[in-house]
Amino acid sequence: MKKLDRRKFLKATSASALSLASLSTVTSTLTSFSASAQENDDYKALVCVFLFGGLDNHEVVLPYDEENWQAYAAIRESLLSPQGANRERENLLPLFPLNQSTFGAREFALPPELSRIKKLFDEGNAAIIGNVGPLIRPTDRKSFEENSVLLPPRLFSHNDQQSVWQANAPEGAQFGWGGLFADAAIAQNPAQSVDFSTISSSSDALFLTGTLARPYQISTDGAASIQLLKRFENSEDTFDQRLYQQLRAHFSGEINETSHLITQDVINLMQNSLAANEKYNRSKNESEPLTTSFPASPLGQQLRVIAESISMRNNLNVNRQVFFVGIGNFDTHSDQASNLPKLLEQVDESIDAFYRSMQSLGLGSDVTLFTASDFGRTLTVNGDGTDHGWGGHHFVVGDAVIGQQILGDIPPPAFEHDKDAGNGRLIPSVSIEQFASPLGRWFGLSEEEIANTFPNLENFQTNELRFI
Repeated sequence: MKKLDRRKFLKATSASALSLASLSTVTSTLTSFSASAQENDDYKALVCVFLFGGLDNHEVVLPYDEENWQAYAAIRESLLSPQGANRERENLLPLFPLNQSTFGAREFALPPELSRIKKLFDEGNAAIIGNVGPLIRPTDRKSFEENSVLLPPRLFSHNDQQSVWQANAPEGAQFGWGGLFADAAIAQNPAQSVDFSTISSSSDALFLTGTLARPYQISTDGAASIQLLKRFENSEDTFDQRLYQQLRAHFSGEINETSHLITQDVINLMQNSLAANEKYNRSKNESEPLTTSFPASPLGQQLRVIAESISMRNNLNVNRQVFFVGIGNFDTHSDQASNLPKLLEQVDESIDAFYRSMQSLGLGSDVTLFTASDFGRTLTVNGDGTDHGWGGHHFVVGDAVIGQQILGDIPPPAFEHDKDAGNGRLIPSVSIEQFASPLGRWFGLSEEEIANTFPNLENFQTNELRFI
């Protein structure tokens, strides 16, 4: 008989028997709930918006100077034509970065679907970090083709590159750098609630998993609840109330004393999860509603519940939080001209609403949002779509951001240059470590904590990207 793996058993049990529960509460101890928690003046939060499937970097930041636009349009004619006026040069949204001198005569623009992010950029509240991706050491076309430099594992694979982006290791990794950031914050402030230090509205939560921090899962309706308890809780019927008390005692573990190790672990999971969910929902009910309207899209609603969670920060007893949201369908091998603009518009509307909600909460300088994705895509067109790439372009948004900058690199729309891995698949100019380290410093991590989080950081130049 195959030996029972305790870790796997707990994971399976918590998923099936406790859909209400977050795995964050397996080892944590709930702090007592206080509706009159002290106002927290030292609050910071990071929000990762993960675009699953591989965002086409070549259609996020487009060339705008005449020479490079013509080269780009010739390569991508079959993707530009179906989009009509939206991809005509005169209808693009030109960027005027403060560091324009870095790029000489080259100019850049955003597509019309990103008009709100463009406004944030112009106002100095958003920056673009160009050509970011996983690296182990600085790499160029020559070293890539000669295989003379150590490369990230399993390039161009969705699952593995999602994992590498979130955890510096391929599928199977244990700890994400968002979770390790939260670990450092918990160690610095032991009074902070562990349970709500990392919160995810996406099913993928590797990014938020640390040694102490465990992702607390919420839905667009808030924390989960047990439907049987909700059904009988407010009933005036005596039998219903007796049944409610029995069910509550069962789910909270009050009537399940046992010496069996695995059974006790499951009971603890149930008990702590129920308490955490009730605390979260109680905090939500006692909080003022958001005044910002969010789009009804999947990303808009995920960012809405993240904004609600941030508004509850004092009742949840947290002064540092890391959040993870995600949407899919960016794997645009086909029908890209029809699908990608709609996705970009969803990203634009949702991020803008989230930014405005932080303004209304007075937290514009205390919350920083950034995008991430599996990889970029090829410059070449496969017919009506694009294929898996490597480096990609990303946004960082918030009042703390040193905005109206394009940092990193935007390679030209051409082939066989120093950063071309083939077919316009970009070799990253900025490693994930270089992208994430400034966020960690802003979040409050020491240089030692950053080095422990990113062991490969020492392989890259130490000069910091100055975007926050």
